[in-house]
Amino acid sequence: MSDDTATGFDGVDDAADPEAVLDSLFATIKQRQAELPEDSYTASLFTHEKGENEVLEKLGEEATEVILAAKDDDLDELQYESADFVYHLLVLFAMKGLDVDDLRDELESRF
Repeated sequence: MSDDTATGFDGVDDAADPEAVLDSLFATIKQRQAELPEDSYTASLFTHEKGENEVLEKLGEEATEVILAAKDDDLDELQYESADFVYHLLVLFAMKGLDVDDLRDELESRF
């Protein structure tokens, strides 16, 4: 399981189950963090010379792209860029020792 990119994730076995997509994606991110395969975009985020700042910059970039897509009423682009944002957010969660359950718990606490 390598050769992933920022927008295409291999190793997401449960992609047909919408409930499991984020869990599978996060598990793949954690696997890349642990194994650091050379040909993995995800692993490169954990080893980047700029460190955590690289992921923070990507989050800023993706947030801007989400805003612009929404402003332009480009729903396909909004969906695409939102997925990129969520992916980079999950990478940041992994870097900080958080996981998808922490996100779920926070969202649940707001109901």
